[in-house]
Amino acid sequence: MQGEVFYPQTNGELSESITQNWTEQALECYRLDGNCSRCSISKGHYSFVCQMPKVIEALKALYGDPQQ
Repeated sequence: MQGEVFYPQTNGELSESITQNWTEQALECYRLDGNCSRCSISKGHYSFVCQMPKVIEALKALYGDPQQ
C-alpha cells in the first residue's frame, strides 16, 4: 500500500461541509497562493490528492477573498 494515492470518490464535486467558511487550512492555502510544495499538509505525506485549490476557488466565489 506504500505509495498508493487515493482520489476522492465524489465525481469531482466538493462537499458542502468544506466550503462553509474559511478554515485555517484554507487560509494557509490561500496565503501560499496554492503552492502545494510549501503547504503543511503536503509535508505530512498523506496518501490523498489535495482538493484545497478547488476549495479555495469555491470559497472565493461564495464569500470573496478572506479578511486578512
